[in-house]
Amino acid sequence: QVQLVESGGGLVEAGGSLRLSCAASGGTTVTYALGWFRQAPGKEREFVASIAMGGTESLYAQSVKGRFTISRDNAKNTFYLQMDSVKPEDAAVYSCAARNNRMISSNPSTYTYWGQGTQVTVSS
Repeated sequence: QVQLVESGGGLVEAGGSLRLSCAASGGTTVTYALGWFRQAPGKEREFVASIAMGGTESLYAQSVKGRFTISRDNAKNTFYLQMDSVKPEDAAVYSCAARNNRMISSNPSTYTYWGQGTQVTVSS
């Protein structure tokens, strides 16, 4: 059973940067595709980014493309979301997820394992 724990959330100024981490334990995620999702108050959960098993293929929501970067370090069993040029509308609880499939996906229902989330607050 894989457990995922996010870290790195907090308060960031609009235009600033933040890096979220997601550490996996209880099993390896080397063969899993990984993803980040977010949910703002009163809104549905939203796909942010996904990265394939090998790390060479990634997918981004249009709203974050060019500003956010997803990456993974299989040796550390950890993956990341680098958030640059952060906007007020990026404020949300960010959750990492892993799916027992090597391919990227934006569909949250295809992810098996989820972290509890980390809050990102943006000051304008």
